Amino acid sequence: MRLDFTPYRRTTVGFDHLFELLENAGRTSQNENYPPFNIERTGENDYEITVAVAGFKPHEIDITAQQNMLVVAGSKQPDSNDNREYLHMGIASRNFERRFQLADYVHVTGADIEDGLLKISLLREIPDALKPRKILIGEQKSAEVIEHKAAKKAKSGDTSDQAA
Repeated sequence: MRLDFTPYRRTTVGFDHLFELLENAGRTSQNENYPPFNIERTGENDYEITVAVAGFKPHEIDITAQQNMLVVAGSKQPDSNDNREYLHMGIASRNFERRFQLADYVHVTGADIEDGLLKISLLREIPDALKPRKILIGEQKSAEVIEHKAAKKAKSGDTSDQAA
């Protein structure tokens, strides 16, 4: 199924990236389901991605965070001492690369591996300048401006504002 965003593209500016993300979400690759993962919201601005990496050692996993993108890659090192003869090999240990698109102001705060699960902690920190703020009506004039006007009138000899 392909979504057509043409009507929206005609009336919006700067949303190209969002439309590309939505269009690409429908495309699947052969490794789309490997390794399995969970994305969890753990707080108002906290998230955790859990990736099943059974059989991988910490030094075989590479986590790269770049602008709006988190890449988790696993590269299994061949074991030269492994002379095992498998009758059935159901535990996947193939190399992988999993990409996660991050929203603006979301960054990685830590990563840990335990019991075959890689947990990556994320935090969304919106800068104070972009947070909503209350604008008070009638508060735009400062005391300096009022005092400046009064001083200007006094210098010019205008005493019409003074009480008689």
